[in-house]
Amino acid sequence: MAVADDIKTALIRALKEAGVSVSDVPLEHPTELSHGDYATGVALSKAKEAGMNPRALAEKIVASVGDIPGVEKVEIAGPGFINFSLTKETFAEVIEKARAEDTWGSGDMLSGKKIMVEYTDPNPFKEFHIGHLMSNAIGESIARLFEFQDSEVKRANYQGDVGPHVAKGIWGIWKLDLDPSSVEHLGKAYVAGAKAYEEDPQAKEEINGINTRVYDRSDEEINKIYEAGRKASLAHFEELYALLGTKFDFYFFESQTAPLGLTQIGEHSDVFKLSDGAVVYEGSHTRVFITSNGLPTYEAKELGLAQLKRETMPADGYVTITASEQDGFFKVVYEAIEKVFPELHGKLAHRSHGMMRFAEGKMSSRTGNVITGESLLNDLIAAAKERAAESRADDKEKLAEQVAVAAIKYQVLRQATGKNIIFDREKALSLEGDSGPYLQYAYARTQAIGEKAKEAGVAAKADDSAEPNTVMRLIPRFPEIVARAADHLEPHILTTYLLEVASAFNAWYAQEQILDGTSAAAHKLAVVEAVGRTLKNGLWILGIPAPEKM
Repeated sequence: MAVADDIKTALIRALKEAGVSVSDVPLEHPTELSHGDYATGVALSKAKEAGMNPRALAEKIVASVGDIPGVEKVEIAGPGFINFSLTKETFAEVIEKARAEDTWGSGDMLSGKKIMVEYTDPNPFKEFHIGHLMSNAIGESIARLFEFQDSEVKRANYQGDVGPHVAKGIWGIWKLDLDPSSVEHLGKAYVAGAKAYEEDPQAKEEINGINTRVYDRSDEEINKIYEAGRKASLAHFEELYALLGTKFDFYFFESQTAPLGLTQIGEHSDVFKLSDGAVVYEGSHTRVFITSNGLPTYEAKELGLAQLKRETMPADGYVTITASEQDGFFKVVYEAIEKVFPELHGKLAHRSHGMMRFAEGKMSSRTGNVITGESLLNDLIAAAKERAAESRADDKEKLAEQVAVAAIKYQVLRQATGKNIIFDREKALSLEGDSGPYLQYAYARTQAIGEKAKEAGVAAKADDSAEPNTVMRLIPRFPEIVARAADHLEPHILTTYLLEVASAFNAWYAQEQILDGTSAAAHKLAVVEAVGRTLKNGLWILGIPAPEKM
């Protein structure tokens, strides 16, 4: 926001007059709106350098800042905090900007940058599990945060189409005589193969043999099962991506990356060493890249993936979202990758998510099966359908899906990405309180008011003499919140803000008649439209649909 820049400029000038040289000044939004719209603790942090106590330095700064465009008053609080309150005209300008601009809240922090974000990463022959759902929610939101800061973003999906899990699935199809083109059969086949691998030595030997033949493509029967199962899995995943609102630009597969990784390892004997018949990297921890029987590990495939990404899209950054249990893996593998590809140094980022547990204490769905990401979505859609039946929506089936997506995504995104989540279905689907559907409902309410305003012939126009209320004072913060969330790769910064906006709006709406037939209606409608645009754009960044009617 321009006024924030003006405040910083005035503070830097005032500090210089006090004998303190700084290139930037931290500004924050006070938690309590009664403390103003911006605040800084620079007098506390720089008091020693200025040779005076914090309060005295704050008083000197305030006396020197002079008039700042858009700022109504500057006050000192506590031991030396400096608070700034904006003018009524400034709020009116922001309200008009928010309601009028489709891209309200966007910035240019990443202008000219190219970023690839890899996330979701489900494996063919296995089910779409909770971790994939969490990775998708976080990855899609981070990609949109980058886009809203004017960067060129490409979405990537890396999938394990070779490896022991594929061999276990093929073994299960073979033993149980199942249909590899059936997604349901693929799930059963993998479970059977995984169980046999752990419990039956003969089955383990057979599965290891299948794994080798999947790599060398030497068995026609296995090749047919493999191709049918891979095709069915990937087609089904596309249905889930469409429901979740994700469209990938690039698909990478372990069958591509494995040979690339093996080649790079062979060419970099300075980075990788032989150890007991295996090839390892000895970094902060030792990791095996090629097993003693000559097969590439996940580490080798990740090395090949780095090469493939680099060749596919030279970028300023490559962000990968996976479960936190892989933190150690990525720490060491990135060390190795940066030695093989020095030009990638500082460009690789791994963002991890925690685990999901359920408030009911159960790990199974209503059908008695272990909860997967897909079954959780289906459960939520079924529950949302009951509520959608009474809604104003034209397409109640679609609304149920939108509410279900909001329920799960918001619960994943509402807290810092690395933390574990306790998922409560009722709270997640609630139209009251801390939930995705609550934000959707607040947005739908703004649209309903807009419909009524059209019927009444009321046109929105912010009044620059109107006393700013809580809702008005929250709206200007949106662009800065978005920029901070993008900078920290933390969507929860945005969810916290949107919840605050929706709560303030609903409280105001409960006390105020918007279309009251007076001249004030135009201003109140402008505030409603600004809230609507803020919620809609914020929900878009979170990857959550914003239904017009609920």
